[in-house]
Amino acid sequence: MLTEPRKSLGERAPAEAAAISVENLSRRFGKLEAVKGVSFAVHPGEIFGFLGPNGAGKSTTISMLTTLLTPSGGRAEVAGHDVVRERNQVRQAIGIIFQEQALDLRLSALDNLWLHAILYGVPTARAAQRIEQGLRAVDLWDRRKEPVSRYSGGMKRRLEMARGLIHTPQVLFLDEPTVGLDPQSRYAMWDYIQRLRQEFGLTIFMTTHYMDEAEACDRIAIMDKGSVIALDSPAALKASLGGDVISLKTEHNGLALAELRERFGLEAKLAEDQLRLEVKDGGELLPRLLRELQVKILRVSLNQPTLDDVFVSLTGREMRDEGPADPRAMWMRRGR
Repeated sequence: MLTEPRKSLGERAPAEAAAISVENLSRRFGKLEAVKGVSFAVHPGEIFGFLGPNGAGKSTTISMLTTLLTPSGGRAEVAGHDVVRERNQVRQAIGIIFQEQALDLRLSALDNLWLHAILYGVPTARAAQRIEQGLRAVDLWDRRKEPVSRYSGGMKRRLEMARGLIHTPQVLFLDEPTVGLDPQSRYAMWDYIQRLRQEFGLTIFMTTHYMDEAEACDRIAIMDKGSVIALDSPAALKASLGGDVISLKTEHNGLALAELRERFGLEAKLAEDQLRLEVKDGGELLPRLLRELQVKILRVSLNQPTLDDVFVSLTGREMRDEGPADPRAMWMRRGR
């Protein structure tokens, strides 16, 4: 889809400017401070995951990065352009695939892409080439003249990916790119995302509630209560917990929490309906808990740390797709 390959992630020079640079960025809605002075950078050619529970401020942050909201403080640059002073340049440099479908179902795939190319001022000859490249890349060329209303969910999602790349953006924002797709369509979508990064060095900034997708990111930022509370590679984030994770569901989690602290000297965390313990050697501790814990254990598991464990450890909540969190976040309602 991109006519000329960009520098791959492995070829990135150390001094190369960040694809996204955020410094002390904040946003207020009246007395509510939704984003509290966050700072981070995204490298060119990186797949960057942005995770957080609903209400954490990530939608508001993304809205500022895509020029849909004006920051209350701090600054941010996307593709080298300031999101406040150079809005038009930022918009030209980015592609956005929203979680909610935004295609015209009455038009064909071909017409949807031509409309996008015209809106972005892509010259006719170049647009024709990119449209064909894009539709072939997402395996929709043979059905290009059909109304989009006849497409499956996976086909519509692939078409949106092709449309978002017609103007060859430098940074692609993906909001839950595979939500609602069947496993086969999810696999095909991720294969395409990986090809975009590997072949063209496209920078991808994405949100997801699927931990297997988060595992595929180069780095992950976890946001909670308006602040970025962790930022590292998936492997480093999991290693930060150390040891093993024991999950317990008991007849009375409150009493079990107190007993673990007082009798065993262990600090457990209550998340959803179970207790989680981060310990160095779960294989030795677990038999003792099964023998000696006075509160009846209903369910128990012992695992190596996962990204979900990291998320729960940091936020106290499990990652779930709970729907839009804040109607004021323009990223989720563009009409949103």
